[in-house]
Amino acid sequence: MEICYKAGVKVVTVYAFSIENFNRPKYEVEGLMQLAKVKLEQLTTYGDILDRYGAAVRVLGERDLLRDDVLQVVDKAVARTQHNTKHILNICFPYTSRAEMTTAVRSTVAEFLAPPPPKNTPFSPYRIRQKILSRQLEGHDPLPTIRDNSPEKTPAGEVNEANGEADEDSSSATLNPDSPPPRLRGRNNSYDSTDLPNPESITIDTLDKHMHTAQDPPLDLFIRTSGVERLSDFMLWQCHEDTQLFFIDPLWPNFDLHHFIWILLEWQWRQKQKDREGAPVRRRPGAGRQTVA
Repeated sequence: MEICYKAGVKVVTVYAFSIENFNRPKYEVEGLMQLAKVKLEQLTTYGDILDRYGAAVRVLGERDLLRDDVLQVVDKAVARTQHNTKHILNICFPYTSRAEMTTAVRSTVAEFLAPPPPKNTPFSPYRIRQKILSRQLEGHDPLPTIRDNSPEKTPAGEVNEANGEADEDSSSATLNPDSPPPRLRGRNNSYDSTDLPNPESITIDTLDKHMHTAQDPPLDLFIRTSGVERLSDFMLWQCHEDTQLFFIDPLWPNFDLHHFIWILLEWQWRQKQKDREGAPVRRRPGAGRQTVA
């Protein structure tokens, strides 16, 4: 992690625990949870390296799957470094990329189905008259009214007074005591479905904004240890046309500086080759580098 920050990497993301790992034997799950607690507590107690490089810890994944004692340690580690703003240490725990994408789609749909905020429109003279009539029917003393002779678009069934006929809903109309109260318009939060955003406007960028890594730069470097050549449901959405994949034999506990240096040099050589070939490189304006192990 320290080498990453010294090399100019802004975001480091590690795969600490897969949701699928909950299917392991209970004693294995318990051991992994205990290991996570110990490591997170070490980050909280001996967090000098994080403060030195201004690195904030973020825990990405399904928090509701964690036990309360583990969740307390997670929240403590996040709060301990929340003031740091220069670098990010993402810990995926518990996490799978498919679960992340499902959550992103769900939150996008919820956002698009949410009713628009109510429009702050002034009361029309018609609504004022309706309110006065409702007070009369409820037995309240009538309020003094002044007839409004200005032209107004009347609802269906109401006769315009300008034609010389009586307005049934005007303040001078006499209502039968047994007649039902007039309907009031617009008191609820109902909305027209046409006000909802068009699903055709959902793009890759729309979903990207709902991912756990929405605030992070594009993924440059993906490292998979243990000699297994698969992504194992990790960062499937974030891998794009410019992400460099490295599969190496050492197990993660044995992954050390001499392994990482050669990967950085290889990645640098590939970038120079791209620049020579004139291939476009996907970058957000002002975005920093990101590496993932």
